[in-house]
Amino acid sequence: MIGSLINILVPKKTVSVIIWLLISIAWFGAVGQPKSPIITGAAQLDILLPKLKSQRVALLVNHTSKLGKTHLVDTLLKTGITIQKIFSPEHGFRGTADAGEQVKDGVDPSTNLPVVSLYGNNKKPTAEQLADVDVVIFDLQDVGARFYTYIGSMHYLMEACAQQKKKLIILDRPNPNGSYVDGPLLDMSLKSFVGMHPVPIVHGMTVGEYAQMINGQGWLEGKVICDIYIIKMKNYTHATQYSLPVKPSPNIANDQTVALYPSTCLFEGTTLSVGRGTEHPFEWIGHPDLKNQPFQFTPSSIQGMAKNPPHENKVCYGINLEKERVKKEVSLKHLISLYNQFPDKEKFFIPFFDKLVGNKMVREQIKQGMSEAQIKATWKKDLEQYKKMRVKYLLYN
Repeated sequence: MIGSLINILVPKKTVSVIIWLLISIAWFGAVGQPKSPIITGAAQLDILLPKLKSQRVALLVNHTSKLGKTHLVDTLLKTGITIQKIFSPEHGFRGTADAGEQVKDGVDPSTNLPVVSLYGNNKKPTAEQLADVDVVIFDLQDVGARFYTYIGSMHYLMEACAQQKKKLIILDRPNPNGSYVDGPLLDMSLKSFVGMHPVPIVHGMTVGEYAQMINGQGWLEGKVICDIYIIKMKNYTHATQYSLPVKPSPNIANDQTVALYPSTCLFEGTTLSVGRGTEHPFEWIGHPDLKNQPFQFTPSSIQGMAKNPPHENKVCYGINLEKERVKKEVSLKHLISLYNQFPDKEKFFIPFFDKLVGNKMVREQIKQGMSEAQIKATWKKDLEQYKKMRVKYLLYN
């Protein structure tokens, strides 16, 4: 009946287009969201296991390194793979350490495997730590921001593997902020563990693609090349909407936080609270002196999230971004607004801000009263050059 009405009321060519659109919508669902589920690198055991047979294995993994509800380490042990040790990044193997908290070496109680921390004084595996290893696996869920330290850990792991002639297998995972590129490129005079490469704040790559760029651009010490094998994802594109099944770190709790993080993390370079010590880090921003703001919260010590948060037990006044519609950009809107409202502007920024934002200009541009559009215009040329370079290393559309 409906088909007959369409044929009567709509020309045949138009009917064909409508049918094609209906089929497309049924197949793809929401824009950028394929009907077929994403298959991560870790989930492709048919590719991974043959490469580990008769090999001594180490893994740089944490709580996000899962196949469904089972940890990758447990899965490999059940298949008889010889695991020598676990390397752990910031927040530790189980993901319970605060940001910046010293992570110590130890033994994982559930597997009795030695755990070697790669956060703190020892960010790069030593020759001794790799001596009893043939192949290393990297499997961490990144969020796509330059200052998220998992890509820094991958850099040092690549460098160590290259120097010690060890094979590195990267199990690729989605980048939830992988659909755009934005922010100033890092001024390499500000190189640190929260910014190791001349890339923008939002680099628009998966860890597999990023590893290819590290190799291809000669960013490892002495321009050594790491022997990497990337197990690509299936059914993933950069336009794919992806909700993280596991919190990638203690203070990134949901999709809204992931989307806000590239912009609101910049407040970590100010005297303001980013909501650490609440259940809404990176969504709540405030300070005790912003009393003209209607929203308020009080940071407190939370085990496993924020043991000693800034402005602990003090009422902070500010903004609530839980319902903010987040655009695909690095936004300076709230940073500029709260700077303009802050009573003691000389104390608003702290030195860490330059390392986070990646240059020494943005702080001064805000102080000079430049608008967000004016500031972002100064990033344009570098971003265009970066985007052209990035294309060479992409594994996905």
